Amino acid sequence: MRVSRVLAAALSCGLLTTIGIVAGNAYAQQPPPAVTVAPAAIIDLRESVDLTGKVVAVQKVDIRARVSGFLEKVNFEDGQKVSAGTVLYQVEDGAYRAALQEIGGSIAAAEAQRDLAVLERDRAQRLISTNTVAQATLDTANAQVKKAEADILRLKGSKQNAELNLSYTKILAPFDGVVGLTTVDVGALVAPDSGSLVTLTRLDPIYVEFPVATSLYFSYRERVEKGEMSSGANVSITLPNGTDYPQKGTIDFVASAVSQGTDTVTVRAEFPNPGGILLDGTLVRVVLEQSDPQDVLAVPQQAVQRDQQGAFVMVVDANSKVELRRVDVSRSSRGQAVVAKGLKEGENVITEGVGKVRPGIVVDAVAATTTGG
Repeated sequence: MRVSRVLAAALSCGLLTTIGIVAGNAYAQQPPPAVTVAPAAIIDLRESVDLTGKVVAVQKVDIRARVSGFLEKVNFEDGQKVSAGTVLYQVEDGAYRAALQEIGGSIAAAEAQRDLAVLERDRAQRLISTNTVAQATLDTANAQVKKAEADILRLKGSKQNAELNLSYTKILAPFDGVVGLTTVDVGALVAPDSGSLVTLTRLDPIYVEFPVATSLYFSYRERVEKGEMSSGANVSITLPNGTDYPQKGTIDFVASAVSQGTDTVTVRAEFPNPGGILLDGTLVRVVLEQSDPQDVLAVPQQAVQRDQQGAFVMVVDANSKVELRRVDVSRSSRGQAVVAKGLKEGENVITEGVGKVRPGIVVDAVAATTTGG
C-alpha cells in the first residue's frame, strides 16, 4: 500500500511539472500585442477658443409710408434682392400733384402782388420828393412790399413741402438688400401710422456677434502685452448643420463695457456673404484662432492617459519595448495635446491598444495613418 502511494505521488508531480512546462511554453509563444503608435511631432497648433455667436445684419430697416394714400403698385416679389433707389411701392399721387400745382398758382399770384407793391412804393418815393404825399404813405408802401415778399417766401416753403410729399408717393429702397414679406397689397390704404410695409435687410457683408468671458478677454490682453501671443486673430464660423463657412471674418468691434448680466464682452466680426448663405439671426459656432503660427511639440490627444500622479504616455522605443513616460500637457486643441515636458520630437507613443500593454513588454507597433491636427 505504501509503495503504491509513493508511486502515485511521483507520477502526480511529474504530470504537474509537465503541465507547467507546456503552459509556460504556450505563453512564451504568444505574439506580442499589436498597438498603433504615432510620433511626437512639431506642428503649427495655434491657440484657439470656441464660442457661440449670432449672425446680425449690417443694415435692417422697416419700410414705412410717409404720406397717406392708396397703393397703386407693389414693384417686387417677396424675398427679392433689390438695389438702393428701387421703387418698392407706388402710392396714388394725383392729390399731391394737384396740391403742388395749386401752390404754384399761389406763388404766381403773390409775385404779381409783390410787383404791384413795388410800383406803388416807387411812385410814393417820387411823390414824397415833391411833398405831394406824406411820409406815412411811403412807409405803408414799403410795408406792402415786405409783406408781399414774405408771402412769396412762405408759399415757396409750402411748395417744397408739397414736392417732398409728392416724392414720398414713391417708396424707395434706401440701400441694397433683400426684401421680406409685404404686409400690404395693391389697393390698400397706407399712412405713416400703418406700421411696417416690408422689412429690407442687407446681407452682404454681414456681422457675427459673440460674447467673450471677461476672464478670457483680460487673460488675452495680458498675454499680448507680455508678448506671449499676437494681437491678431483669425475668425471662422461653423453653420448649424456642421458645415464650415468658407469665408474668414475680421474683428471690427469690441464693446467698451461689460454686460453685467453675463459678465461678458461683446465682440463683432464682419464676414463677406456674397451668396447670402448667412441669414440674420442664425446661431453659429465661432472659432477664434491666433493669426501667427505657433510651432509646438504635440501628440494625439488619445495617447495621453491620467492617473493619480498626473498625465503619462506609453512610449515604444527602437526595440519595440514599452516605457511609461510622465509628461506635462500645457493644453489641447484640435485633437492634439501640447507636451511641454517629458517627450522629444520623433518618439513614438501608443495611440491605440494602450489597455493591452504594460511597461517593459515588447509590442508589435504599427504606425498610425494620420496624426490628426
